[in-house]
Amino acid sequence: MAEDKLPTRTEDFAEWYNQLVLKADLADYAPVRGCMVVKPYGWALWENITSWLDREFKATGHVNAAFPTLIPMSFFEKEKEHVEGFAPELAVVTHGGGEELEEPLAVRPTSETIIGHMYAKWVKSWRDLPILIVQWGSVLRWELRTKLFLRTTEFYWHEGHTAHAGADEAREEMYRILDIYERFCYEEAAIPVIKGTKSETERFAGAQVTTSIEAMMWDKRALQSGTSHYFGQNFAKAFEIQYLDSSNKLQFCETTSWAISSRIIGAMIMVHSDDQGLVLPPRLAPVQVVIVPIFKKDDEKVKVMEVADRVFKELKATGIRIKMDDRENVSSGFKFNDWEMRGIPVRVEIGPKDVEKGSVALARRDRPGKEGKTFVPQAGLDSAVSGLLTEIQASLLKRATEYRDANIHDPKDYEELKKVVQDGWAFSYWCESRECETKVKEEAKATTRNIPFNQPDTEGTCIVCGKPSKRKVYFARAY
Repeated sequence: MAEDKLPTRTEDFAEWYNQLVLKADLADYAPVRGCMVVKPYGWALWENITSWLDREFKATGHVNAAFPTLIPMSFFEKEKEHVEGFAPELAVVTHGGGEELEEPLAVRPTSETIIGHMYAKWVKSWRDLPILIVQWGSVLRWELRTKLFLRTTEFYWHEGHTAHAGADEAREEMYRILDIYERFCYEEAAIPVIKGTKSETERFAGAQVTTSIEAMMWDKRALQSGTSHYFGQNFAKAFEIQYLDSSNKLQFCETTSWAISSRIIGAMIMVHSDDQGLVLPPRLAPVQVVIVPIFKKDDEKVKVMEVADRVFKELKATGIRIKMDDRENVSSGFKFNDWEMRGIPVRVEIGPKDVEKGSVALARRDRPGKEGKTFVPQAGLDSAVSGLLTEIQASLLKRATEYRDANIHDPKDYEELKKVVQDGWAFSYWCESRECETKVKEEAKATTRNIPFNQPDTEGTCIVCGKPSKRKVYFARAY
């Protein structure tokens, strides 16, 4: 399988990533520049992500709906900041049915405008609020530099859009969703993230407040992994989303929007995977366990397959997502490499000696080679495998957290900050001026990631200009 060998992460991280997405059978390049085809294995992973989020949203009172892909261009022009922010990324339809359209239609880059238009029709009274709607689908943004999952012209996501009677309730919604995103990353994706507020220059076009979760990748770059926005009355005024309050006075709504996209798959790849291939957290892996029966002769096959079939049924009955690899046209070594590339958390190996001993070999993907292999009795195997999956999930989070924390630095001055962000993150006091933020961006090629909610008790001085500063921010190079 020499031709399937990946470049190492240290040799060429970008090429390692590109090849891994293809070789792990997650996605492929589409014939349209910048677009991707998500293959069944990649889509199964996305389904596990979306089903968890969908349950959480419904548990907090949200409902699903669908809005058009095509949006009148005039809608974008109603909210000044919004149109300025998205104008360079818009794909526009000018002809339909062989004729030029009276008004060009934008292929949705996000749905604030079309949803704002509909909310204005639906909201009349305070009794109609809050509206808590989530849309699942894809959006289109004309990206210049694309990378499978991380940044593609078309990508998949959910977008939540809510309308509220008061500012406090809308802000509470923004933070509630961010908490769900944080919990998803820690509990399901095993990615340690940092919650915080975006700077004025980094916030979403048209938002009053943008909050985010930020994660560190293996190459120490940051990835914005989810956002939740508070718009105040910006979109409500632009689209006239008004209601009569309990005193019969006409008021503007307060609105929010929020999203996690398919780039979270890219985050999982870059946080957990290694030079052998994909490493997936068990809670999200499409296949959690693969059984590889090992035999050479027909009499061995009969005995091995009898045990393998029984083990398969026992593990499947416990709810484990499991696959039997009974291919006979490839070697066991090929199978091991194949499933390692795909990131299956646990491999169960059953050979003639295992049949005799009443045992099986368990190989855990997060620890390749002999270090990750143990022999356990066939009796009680369901408990052993379930326990191992739980252990792997916790191990991946622990490893990613330790790696992140070891690569976040507190530089003593600006010169040190410029060096630190070339191979890590800086956590520094910042005066929150646009000038200092721009200076770091131009000279160190690093951006402010977010101003975390958890702040030191003491104040300090800005790492760039030396002026008094109340809060610290994360600076990092980012995707």
